[in-house]
Amino acid sequence: MAPQVSIVLPSYNRVQYLRHAVDSVLAQTFQDWELLVADDGSGAETASYLTELDTLPQIKVLRLAHSGNPSVVRNAALRAARGAYVAFLDSDDLWLPTKLEMQIAMHRSCAARRWSYVAMERIHEDGSLMQGEPQRPTPAGAIFEQLLTLVADVSLSSVVAERALLQQVGCFDEGQQFFEDIDLFLRLSLHSDVSVVTQPLVRMRSHAQHYSADRMGMHEGRARLLDKMQPFAEQLGMGAILRRQQDRNNADVARLHAVAGRRREALRWLWRARAGAWHEGRWWRTCAATVKSLAPAWVRAAYRRSRYGLPDTPSLSPPRTPR
Repeated sequence: MAPQVSIVLPSYNRVQYLRHAVDSVLAQTFQDWELLVADDGSGAETASYLTELDTLPQIKVLRLAHSGNPSVVRNAALRAARGAYVAFLDSDDLWLPTKLEMQIAMHRSCAARRWSYVAMERIHEDGSLMQGEPQRPTPAGAIFEQLLTLVADVSLSSVVAERALLQQVGCFDEGQQFFEDIDLFLRLSLHSDVSVVTQPLVRMRSHAQHYSADRMGMHEGRARLLDKMQPFAEQLGMGAILRRQQDRNNADVARLHAVAGRRREALRWLWRARAGAWHEGRWWRTCAATVKSLAPAWVRAAYRRSRYGLPDTPSLSPPRTPR
């Protein structure tokens, strides 16, 4: 018989985190699941661990040619999934033991809501809890706007959705290199309200190898996502909200290009942001960074001297000995 839940876990190296992620699945109080580990061409150490996992009856390892595209990897697992529900877990995150039990019980009690998520906590690289983290919103119901503005605190490792709903919305967009998770959530929200377990049952790890460390890729990925969502936002009367998000994001992309010395790209993105962002501080900061990048080196040096009070020429006299 098919399991109730298919768990999609993409992997690429990072075996030190992957072991903990898999252990958190094995420790679930709800046991009617299959775990699909879709591996994106990992090296020998991870491959050896995956061979061990292949011997466990509830785990299936899908060995894929390396693509570097998380959506391609997850979609491969989704095609192999058999469960009525699909749960997602990233290889560097953890579930607490009652995560699936509480989420599936909520789905059974409110079948009209076809996807759900749970609250989460942040952990350091070593697995210790981050202290003093602010409480982030976990709204339920219709959350398209909160997802669009990045207010809702939803991570892929916290989501469970009907497999039929995922197929209905087209699974992951393989052209969306970054923000592919938010893209999926937005499309899910267009078809169903969402349920929430407000108890933190997921631990999301922060570390230097995180895929989202590419800031330029993240902002450019978000620009593509916002362009894609524009017709839906207009239909929902949220066109102005989306355009403001576009202006802010375009200004951020322009500033990153300017700081990196890519002047033509900075001007292009600044021009895209001109319509609605000129009254915001980030637009003017981007203008300043772009103008500085266009100035000759001697002008930039003179600006730094005037701003930071540096001498025009280095002193040739020896330093005085304090009395």
